[in-house]
Amino acid sequence: MPITAKLVANLLVAAGANRVLTMDLHAQQIQGFFDIPVDHLYANPVLLDYIKTLKTDNLVVVSPDVGGIKKAYNIAAVLDKPLAIVSKRRKSAHEVEATTLIGDVKNKDVLLVDDLTETAGTLTSAADLLKREGARKVLACVSHALLNDIGVQRLRNSVIDELITTDSVPNQPVEGINLKVISVASLLGEAIVRIHKNLSVTSLFNN
Repeated sequence: MPITAKLVANLLVAAGANRVLTMDLHAQQIQGFFDIPVDHLYANPVLLDYIKTLKTDNLVVVSPDVGGIKKAYNIAAVLDKPLAIVSKRRKSAHEVEATTLIGDVKNKDVLLVDDLTETAGTLTSAADLLKREGARKVLACVSHALLNDIGVQRLRNSVIDELITTDSVPNQPVEGINLKVISVASLLGEAIVRIHKNLSVTSLFNN
């Protein structure tokens, strides 16, 4: 990923870009590959607005792997809810196995939090483990849903009750999947206005 990320950064600069506005990079270190200013926004504020409207009792926020702990911790802290962590073992490039749960989810609603999903292997495997551990309801929340055919099929067959995501990439309704798409247009629009007027964008970086 570092080599390709640097390549994309160089291509954008070569094409004439003099500033980049992005949201929920898979690795924050990618900002360092650019030789131009990068404004990195987070989808958490708009996702949290929706999550707070859900009627869920005894909610537990769950990171589906060790790499997503920071994002899950931030959401758990804002919601004032406990945090649990799933560890996984990668069996192949497109297949993972959730092996261990750290935390208590028995008879509780859980919210799986990740930055993106494509094949949905991490989410669906973690959801299966959470159900086996006694979770009552499983919701999943990702900033970017780049679903391919494998991901769609896995989600159709999974125990995930709802997948919450943003419109950072186009997402059309998919039969057999309870997909909630939340717009980030206002967040991006506000950032663009502030950049254009040379105003501070710092407050938009906070959850």
